[in-house]
Amino acid sequence: MCGAFLPYFTAGFPDAEATAALIRHADSLGAAVVELGFPFSDSIADGPVIQESFHYVLENGHKLENTFRLVSQVRKSVACGLVAMVSYSIVHRFGVDAFLAQSAAAGFDGVILPDVPVEESCLAVAAVTRAGLCHIGLVAPTTSPQRRIAIAKNSTGFVYQIAVSGITGERARLADDLPQSVAELRRVSGLPVCVGFGVSSADHVRQVCRYADGAIVGSAIIRRIDNALRAGLPRDELIRSVAGFLDELASGLVEES
Repeated sequence: MCGAFLPYFTAGFPDAEATAALIRHADSLGAAVVELGFPFSDSIADGPVIQESFHYVLENGHKLENTFRLVSQVRKSVACGLVAMVSYSIVHRFGVDAFLAQSAAAGFDGVILPDVPVEESCLAVAAVTRAGLCHIGLVAPTTSPQRRIAIAKNSTGFVYQIAVSGITGERARLADDLPQSVAELRRVSGLPVCVGFGVSSADHVRQVCRYADGAIVGSAIIRRIDNALRAGLPRDELIRSVAGFLDELASGLVEES
């Protein structure tokens, strides 16, 4: 079985030290890329689990500079790619070129801008390229054929195929036509295609990696962190608990005999 494991973490949830430890653990498991979400009060693509993690982090004083500092610190000790999942509202408010330059300086390798329509993405993609970063485009199940091609051709690094319609969150079942969609995007773009949104178990990882280049898991990981936090686990125990779930997810990459 080929394919990669790409976990998602909310920056600073439940705190920066825990986030850094979990990124390092994911790297030790061979994660190809770690996505790091920038907390934002008005996210449009994220479901309630990730939105609640944003709220928690922001209520506890996490700032934009804290995310950059976290990445700068962890970059020195991990080999995996680091990709920012960030609302364009944050990027625009900070200053597009300044934000992307700081992202590159901190150690990010790429960005996902989930709220930039492909029809309006030319300037953003050009700025991402100038900063030496990859631009990862998102393709939804409902995206028209023409827009799928445009998004794929605008992407570098990899293309992000959304597995289910709607916002992020755990699902019991993934769409039946994903293999066909992934193959089409790979043909059009010449890039790896990774599948996320709804991927939430080792079995899902196993299924997805039979036809895609990677499986992205977000909400299921964030929910484990939230459960451990609500249970009052000390940081070290929380990290061990969530690391165990990362081990379980990564086991989905093991070839079945």
